Amino acid sequence: MLRVRAGHLYPVTAPPIPDGAVLVDDGGRIAAVGPDAAVPAPPAAQRFDFPDGVLVPGLVNCHTHLELTHLAGRNADPEFPQWIRRVRELKDGSTAEELVAGAERGVREGWTRGVTCVADTGSSGAAMEALARLGGRGVCYQEVFGPDPARVGASMAELEAQLARLRPLASSHLRVGVSPHAPYTVSEPLYRAVAECAAREGLPVAVHLAESREETLLVRDGDGPFAEALRARGIAVAPRGCSPVEYLSRLGLFASSPLCIHCVHVDDADISSLAAAGAAIAHCPRSNRAHGHGVAPLAAFRAAGLRVGLGTDSVVSVAAPDLWAEAEQAGLGFDDALRMLTIEGARALGWDDEIGSLEVGKAADVAVLPSTALHRPPPPFSALLTVVGKRVVWGVGMRG
Repeated sequence: MLRVRAGHLYPVTAPPIPDGAVLVDDGGRIAAVGPDAAVPAPPAAQRFDFPDGVLVPGLVNCHTHLELTHLAGRNADPEFPQWIRRVRELKDGSTAEELVAGAERGVREGWTRGVTCVADTGSSGAAMEALARLGGRGVCYQEVFGPDPARVGASMAELEAQLARLRPLASSHLRVGVSPHAPYTVSEPLYRAVAECAAREGLPVAVHLAESREETLLVRDGDGPFAEALRARGIAVAPRGCSPVEYLSRLGLFASSPLCIHCVHVDDADISSLAAAGAAIAHCPRSNRAHGHGVAPLAAFRAAGLRVGLGTDSVVSVAAPDLWAEAEQAGLGFDDALRMLTIEGARALGWDDEIGSLEVGKAADVAVLPSTALHRPPPPFSALLTVVGKRVVWGVGMRG
């Protein structure tokens, strides 16, 4: 058993509690939460006391690329299409050991910041291997690539092989999904095939969508640098005459209520379509800024009732994977930021019945932050304690 006490406790779904505590049972569930005096203190429980700490649910990072952690600082190309191409080259030039080691480092770095759940997108399976090995929580979306319609069979065969390798790693706290990458790397028939596979096998889906102006030019007009690059490979490009959101809706991707990553270049009709489909949004404001994509309409997403969580994207886009910096970039105060980083992030991933708030019966994913987290803007900080279930995965004095 664990008992964690802090000077400030934020259950998120209930009012804050001064001098609060949580008790974690042997099964990794929250057995009690409330004022310190009201929470049992069994003699056998391992006790942690942080009089200056802020006890919160573990943070949820709704978009990562952990397999790229070892590539931080290695791609400074200012043009997005070229930047994407260079990332692929760097990843293809990495060994499997480098990818897994980088992913493990990314998981541990998240723990030092109070992150207890990630929604990761990658093609190598490294993140799922790392999370399984370390006992982390997350959903790992296996990326699918293939802009050439003639190679749908090869792309699907590769996907099936990867899923067969990753499924044995799945557990109650680690899920596998699929991610047809983006309109400039996935053909129309491949999108349809992945959508059918996800529906047949009950897999969650994530898609990079409406991220850049170049993507909109490709889909709507059949023009721009992505279109030029595809034609240079002998791949025919036709204008679809619609937005990327409408395009994927026509292809059946929204039947799975996917996690839609970025969604910067959307209009009111797109937002209505996303809401009607029950889609969720992974909002990555610092990555959007770093690549010059613009500002996603967060207020409009929330007004439409969309589930929205924050994500840090990859360290190749944003050097420091800091969710609080994402919240600051999004213009959120502490209370609103905490909701987005916990219960709203959990809802975006369909995991809010399990994590995201401090409630009796939920999984004991908790973090203790320093009181400086309450400052606006908060300075960079490390968590004082991070717990996933009943496991202390990070604490002051521990080595990452």
